Amino acid sequence: MSATVQPILDVRDLAVRFALPRPRLFAPRPHLEAVRGVSFALAPGRTLGLVGESGSGKTTTAMAAIRLTRAAGGRVLFDGTDLLTLPPEAMRRARRHLQIVFQDPYSSLNPRERVGAIVREPLDLMAVGAASRERDERVRELFRLVGLRDDQMALFPHQFSGGQRQRVSIARALATHPRLVVCDEPVSALDVAIQAQILNLLRRLQDELGLSYLFISHDLGVVQFLCDDIAVMYLGRIVEHAGRAALFRTPRHPYTAALLAAAPSLARRKSAGYRRDAVVRGDPPSPVAIPPGCAFAARCPRAAAPCRDTAPELRPVGDSQVACHFPL
Repeated sequence: MSATVQPILDVRDLAVRFALPRPRLFAPRPHLEAVRGVSFALAPGRTLGLVGESGSGKTTTAMAAIRLTRAAGGRVLFDGTDLLTLPPEAMRRARRHLQIVFQDPYSSLNPRERVGAIVREPLDLMAVGAASRERDERVRELFRLVGLRDDQMALFPHQFSGGQRQRVSIARALATHPRLVVCDEPVSALDVAIQAQILNLLRRLQDELGLSYLFISHDLGVVQFLCDDIAVMYLGRIVEHAGRAALFRTPRHPYTAALLAAAPSLARRKSAGYRRDAVVRGDPPSPVAIPPGCAFAARCPRAAAPCRDTAPELRPVGDSQVACHFPL
């Protein structure tokens, strides 16, 4: 990223923890460390992908960044303003610039409302448009923008296919002219052909509207297609951050190499970034009792004594930022 370009989103040392029930009366309350000191920056008009196994903290990081989950610490600067310190009314005004597309296009839509009313609802809640006629015209414009017809505004969500429902969700997210859209696995519930249509739609909308995306996915093929930069998360921390080409060409962290090796793609297995020796075994440690040192050490084929004693920090390695004592 150029030093002269101010990030639209600048996350610094973000932490999220959840209190758990006490194991017994008067015992200390345990906490689940979901996000641990995550930092990243997203430039205007670009897409940053957050990838990792289920439970790595991807969605929690994104939800905390837009204050849909309470953060325990850190800063989230949106256009230089710290969202975590904004009072409720100021945060409400900021929300029109921060929108989200959820994973399941059916459960995220009210089944009792017509989709035209669903897309219009953000306009009414945030008082976008001076008159009812303007809001109606905005809804029609949004339907055309995402490839739906005006007459479909009167239908209910169950009358649409999965891909069409996700188009409705995207239209709703774009209603208030946002600048940042969080995409939380927006194509994982769709079949492959429809996935391609939605990804092409997201790319076209980004080009036309200048949107910035924070894109969450476990599908590396999707990430490689859409994202400009990629942050790999493991147990609540970023372990590698690189541009798309650098990460897929030369993964530097053993965990990143393992993700690439596990990707079900024959073409990717023939790529330069694929390593046959990158397979890892076992499960991640509990986020309630994170071991000292590198959290990946127990599963890493390259782990040595320093890995079990000292937690590595992100540092430059080639074209990447890597948190590893012995990078590839």
